[in-house]
Amino acid sequence: MTPPSRRRRSFSQVDVFTEVPYLGNPVAVVLDGDGICDRDMARIAEWTNLSETTFVVPPTSDEADYGLRIFTPGGEIPFAGHPTLGSAHAWLEAGGTPKKPGELTQECGLGLVKVRLSGDGLGFRAPALRRSGPLDDAHLDRIARGLRIDRARIVGHQWVDNGPGWAAVQLASADEVLALEPDERHMRELIVGVVGAHPEGSPVQFEVRAFALPKGVREDPVTGSLTAGLAQWLIGNGTAPRGFRVGQGARLGRQGVLTVEAQGQDIWVGGASVTCVRGALQA
Repeated sequence: MTPPSRRRRSFSQVDVFTEVPYLGNPVAVVLDGDGICDRDMARIAEWTNLSETTFVVPPTSDEADYGLRIFTPGGEIPFAGHPTLGSAHAWLEAGGTPKKPGELTQECGLGLVKVRLSGDGLGFRAPALRRSGPLDDAHLDRIARGLRIDRARIVGHQWVDNGPGWAAVQLASADEVLALEPDERHMRELIVGVVGAHPEGSPVQFEVRAFALPKGVREDPVTGSLTAGLAQWLIGNGTAPRGFRVGQGARLGRQGVLTVEAQGQDIWVGGASVTCVRGALQA
């Protein structure tokens, strides 16, 4: 018998940054998260064992279409990219109607995040970085040790933290990124994104990998928040053009593709999403 304190809540599992089911990054979305306590949200996120689980709740801002709580297996975070797009996809699919045609506003721990609708899917406006600037020598040494590379192979580095805590390092090529075999013993306290460029003419311009063991995620398949931070850094310093595509997930058997587009001072990160599971959750 279901305990009286629990009830059926609409639930979706959405694969993000892919048009083909099971090749992107899944997010579990509890569409009616109001009334679930923090402890149970954390427990559900640990149980789904995905990089993120989200809970749609009533917003506190009149500007927002809905509120969103975002949990990793290691706890709550203020913002993440693929959960933002996957939750928006599920909310719209469940009949949600944005206050403004063509866009919606999500309220999360980081504040208000704009999401726009287009024929190619959904895209979020990159939030301002909470921390930027170069990494210090000690942090770089720890990252190089964790990635099992000589520090001289890091050709660029920057804090690109928009919530999860990303520290970014750039390698000379996408092949070097794909070849990484991190040492888990030295990655336990590091939240690191690694980027490298593909040769000219490739279908995607950059390859990215994301490691976040402190959040309970050994390697994230496809990461919108990291790409948003990387885009602000690489476009800002002239390394990347104002529009490009990112590939991620190959080492995990995925084929995630993220699009980046700079419009004025805004940077948008987007991609396709597809629902793989739809049903109800007891919570």
